[in-house]
Amino acid sequence: MTHDAAPLRESAITGPPRGPGPAVRPMRDGDAEQVLAVYQAGLDGGQAGFETAVPSWPDFTAGRPAHLRFVATGTATGTTTGTATGEVTGWIAASPVSSRCVYAGVIEHSVYVHPGHRGRGVGRALLAALIAAAEENGIWTIQSGVFPENTPSLRLHEALGFRVVGVRERIGRHRGVWRDVLLLERRSRTTGV
Repeated sequence: MTHDAAPLRESAITGPPRGPGPAVRPMRDGDAEQVLAVYQAGLDGGQAGFETAVPSWPDFTAGRPAHLRFVATGTATGTTTGTATGEVTGWIAASPVSSRCVYAGVIEHSVYVHPGHRGRGVGRALLAALIAAAEENGIWTIQSGVFPENTPSLRLHEALGFRVVGVRERIGRHRGVWRDVLLLERRSRTTGV
């Protein structure tokens, strides 16, 4: 199912518009090359995930519903990089955690921001868009796994209502080192209450 791009509206999550920022829209197949490049750049940094190489586009989109995939593009006029462009500066996507009906309202997400656009509100805009879309679609829990060393991601998630619910100690090896993963979750205040 596809959705037309709609502007983010003011909510308890996003608050009033704070001036220029990234444009967020649904992810399209035409974004494949740029999305996978941003993904690879995040993996190359060593703090974003266990993978070392991105999947093919069909593998990336499999299991990630179209209504829970967004990209940020360019930077709005008035910011340090000038006018808005079609360049993908970050992406967010989610997938169900289980096919069991009892978990129908639980998703897990990943968010990646191009290294050259970090600290400009891209991650916040993407996460706010996902939260809004999740609540509009009856999702009551959003979760994610984050390396404890990835403090920018932890701060972003905390700012948008996520909390650490556990530590998965030495859950996997990454570049020859056992890594812990913090399990984060955000419970909706409106869905599933």
